[in-house]
Amino acid sequence: MLLYVIRHGQTDYNREERLQGARDIPLNDTGRQQALANGRSLAAMPDPGLPLADFDWVASPLGRTRETMELVRQAAGLPRDGYRTDPLLIELSFGDWEGQTLAEVAAHSPDLIAQRDQGKWHFTPPGKKAESYATLAQRIDRFLASVNRPTICVAHGGVIRTLFNRIGKTADDEAAMIDIPQDRVLRITDDGIGWI
Repeated sequence: MLLYVIRHGQTDYNREERLQGARDIPLNDTGRQQALANGRSLAAMPDPGLPLADFDWVASPLGRTRETMELVRQAAGLPRDGYRTDPLLIELSFGDWEGQTLAEVAAHSPDLIAQRDQGKWHFTPPGKKAESYATLAQRIDRFLASVNRPTICVAHGGVIRTLFNRIGKTADDEAAMIDIPQDRVLRITDDGIGWI
């Protein structure tokens, strides 16, 4: 396995620490610069054994991941549109909490925040389409099962946390708490998982 994973660049929701989830929030200027820098990082990597153009390039279908992917490809010297999308990579949904900060949620639902703090991996926020990390991990298992060649992926913080759980064997609640940078590239091989 050879999989490079990039989190989408910063959005205004990220900057404001709002729960973004499956909402389609665009990149801000900082996020665009992060995406370009990640593309330059990919282009400057030691030879991975095949040209970057020969990787399978796949992104979550949300706008912030697609824009990140296009900027990454541009900075790596590739056509912006040479990738596909996969709905399995969409960020977990925070349901009714999307658009709020955790402080705002705590003001009206302190009991739910306490439940979340006791076991974040299995906690599901209120709302029809809300998901837990455990639910997201089932989607990511299906995505990983479909990876059959070297791949470059642009996804979300929650997706990357589940990769640390599934591939890096990080414990459930510990994985759910990992800080995921937007200006680094994650490398996953048969030998392990780590930032480059």
